[in-house]
Amino acid sequence: MSVYNDILTELGNVKLIAVSKTKPIESIMTLYDEGQRMFGENKVKEMTEKYETLPKDIEWHLIGHLQTNKVKYIAPFVNMIHAVDSLKLLFEIEKQAAACRRTIKVLLQMHIAQEETKFGLDTKELIEILEYYTTNPDLLKHIRIVGLMGMATNTDNQEMVRREFKDLKNKFLYAKQSYLVGYTDFTELSMGMSSDYKMAVEVGSTMVRIGSLLFGSR
Repeated sequence: MSVYNDILTELGNVKLIAVSKTKPIESIMTLYDEGQRMFGENKVKEMTEKYETLPKDIEWHLIGHLQTNKVKYIAPFVNMIHAVDSLKLLFEIEKQAAACRRTIKVLLQMHIAQEETKFGLDTKELIEILEYYTTNPDLLKHIRIVGLMGMATNTDNQEMVRREFKDLKNKFLYAKQSYLVGYTDFTELSMGMSSDYKMAVEVGSTMVRIGSLLFGSR
């Protein structure tokens, strides 16, 4: 049984995003032939080039930090943008999605780690976005906020990682119960990577991003 199938068995109903950044077309096609369809990239240029080459039934997930001036390049085909961390970026995604006559799914990225280098919203900024989203539906018709995403601290301290995952789960529940009651598509809690996905699933992740376990180290 392949590593891929072992991971799928462990995940059950949790969605697997295969993080294919820096990996060649051949490696992606190997997983594609095993049945994987959701792939994650963190660079716009690389993802666009791979989209042009690879089968069109692949769901592309932009998982890295996204600059507003790059949104137009992925708007025609991206399935989900994982790292929305400002209203400014949300407005640009709306603009480009409208131009393409598409609706783009997005996740709001929360800052849950102890590392200042990681991007993400704090609770106040999350509330600002949710209030705008729920009170101005006609201005964000081409966007669907479907959940939250966060990255834990890069540490061997497993209890710290677990606390950060629980913090993100609590923020997800707060958003759903306080602002998004009735929004049936707000279902995704994206947390967990190769080193910590098992713990993330235990805490309540619905979507994990796994790269090195599938493709080998970078």
